[in-house]
Amino acid sequence: MPHILALDQGTTSSRAIVFDRAGRPVATAQREITQHYPAPGWVEHDPLEIWSSQLAVAIEAIGRAGLTPADIVAVGITNQRETTLVWDRETGVPICHAIVWQDRRTAEACEGLKRDGAGPLVQRTTGLIIDAYFSASKIQWMLDHVPGARPRAAAGELAFGTVDTWLLWKLTSGKVHATDVSNASRTMLLDITSCHWHPELLRVFDVPAAMLPAVKASSEVYGATDPSLGLGTIPIAGIAGDQQAALFGQLCHEPGMSKNTYGTGCFLLQNVGTSPRPSAHQLVSTVGWRIGERTEYALEGSVFIGGAVVQWLRDGLGIIRTAAEVEPLADSVPDSGGVMLVPAFAGLGAPHWDPFARGTIVGITRGTTAAHLARAALESIALQVADLLEAMQADSQVVVRELRVDGGAAVNNVLLQMQADLLGVPVVRPAVTETTALGAAYLAGLAVGFWDSADQLASQWRVDRRFEPRLSPTAAVALRRRWADAVERAKDWARPGARPTLSD
Repeated sequence: MPHILALDQGTTSSRAIVFDRAGRPVATAQREITQHYPAPGWVEHDPLEIWSSQLAVAIEAIGRAGLTPADIVAVGITNQRETTLVWDRETGVPICHAIVWQDRRTAEACEGLKRDGAGPLVQRTTGLIIDAYFSASKIQWMLDHVPGARPRAAAGELAFGTVDTWLLWKLTSGKVHATDVSNASRTMLLDITSCHWHPELLRVFDVPAAMLPAVKASSEVYGATDPSLGLGTIPIAGIAGDQQAALFGQLCHEPGMSKNTYGTGCFLLQNVGTSPRPSAHQLVSTVGWRIGERTEYALEGSVFIGGAVVQWLRDGLGIIRTAAEVEPLADSVPDSGGVMLVPAFAGLGAPHWDPFARGTIVGITRGTTAAHLARAALESIALQVADLLEAMQADSQVVVRELRVDGGAAVNNVLLQMQADLLGVPVVRPAVTETTALGAAYLAGLAVGFWDSADQLASQWRVDRRFEPRLSPTAAVALRRRWADAVERAKDWARPGARPTLSD
């Protein structure tokens, strides 16, 4: 029986999932990847580990499904976005580690661009806000700090790519250097109306056009896997950044439909139709996907630290042994005991965009326990998403009637009940929560005729559980006001020169 293979390369792991024609996951394989923190605020990945882990889980997932590569009709790719890689076109060797989307090393450079007045051009052209989060300043940093990189890039010897481009290059053994419009729209170099690289932005960020990939649709055949890899010759036919893929996989195909993904960060997206919608409330406008000649857009709010706060409880504080333990621990107390945790470990994303904010815990007393911290951590995820939805409704003038959710932390019932309580609208968890990979599978399947149309997919979306609001609106407002106060205390903490040290 024919199946689709989705490659889901995320911030903390590489996964591969095999889907059948009904959109059901048949087999999954996953491997964690190493996080490198060479300096405060810096986050890196090894591109070769990204590749080796992704190839390994692809082969493993096909085997677990009891299939052979001949049973796979197409491969879809979805990926952590903005993470930046540069490699030698001839050898395929990266010039340095990948700079991850969470990395803040270029924050000062971005602040300088804002002071120089580049903000309006960037927002008008790309839909984005100048920030170290996006790829452009990361490319610039690599070219300026890796010896010899800039002249080699100008000569066309180096290739840039986000993770999708890197995987496509490796899967085709260097035959295809391309990206899709959804990933390209996260670089801060793409005109999202024309879907072409913008010459003026290349000048602003000093990025040579010679190193950029071709920009393609999200659903088309880009090339095929090289048979030497052990995957046979399979068409690679769908690519989308992880959050756009999740929006597509949640079947939010009509304007106004919204989803939130609880992954390492949190990402709230709303389909706004075939024209980009500028944001007046510190959100970003982004390409959702392109199929054929039709490009659809989304409004997006990004939270840098979502589920990663649970990893911090596990790995940093050691108060839980596994991520799953946070739910019963948080549920063992009725509230957080007045504790507020602002997980600004990598600054604050939308709607604040403060690269110098840092993690803050307020309200601790002698009675504070690990359970209170666990509950405050979960509340911090839900409170950040509530801030995003408020801004999104103000921008779109669309009242969200329900929020579809997915991602690793969406299995946490306590978190989703908190979310419904704070939003005052139902939160709906689908039967298949692997909607990021599913979206990539759908895009690939549509390109090769595995599914006839996006309309055919609508019947595949099924509800697992619906969480209705239980908290009074008055209590929800009071909690959000308290949260806003805590966020203000976290802001601007790490600005250079803002705080004295003993060495001063």
